[in-house]
Amino acid sequence: MSASIEQSFSIREGKMFAFLAYLPVVCIIPLIFKKENPFVLEHGKQGLVLFVGEVAVFVLHIILGVWFLRLGLFVFGVLSLIGMVSTLKGRFVKIPVIDNIAQKLVL
Repeated sequence: MSASIEQSFSIREGKMFAFLAYLPVVCIIPLIFKKENPFVLEHGKQGLVLFVGEVAVFVLHIILGVWFLRLGLFVFGVLSLIGMVSTLKGRFVKIPVIDNIAQKLVL
């Protein structure tokens, strides 16, 4: 198979798993079951970083107050929505800062 046919097959095959990568807690499922799919792996890494960020916001809100929780969850929610829309379009969007951290993950 040519590279573009192989790439489009991996995107088509992994769209729903890549979509799941942006849902909190569920983000681990694509990394377990479709890790060999490059499309799912890239979205899965970003989703995992977003999830860890959401947990950090939840923990820090104890110190900084409920406004920090609301702001943080709003920001991470918007970033997750951007990721979800890109998966449904069959594209990979590098979310600033999140992608830099995700590229350093070795799974």
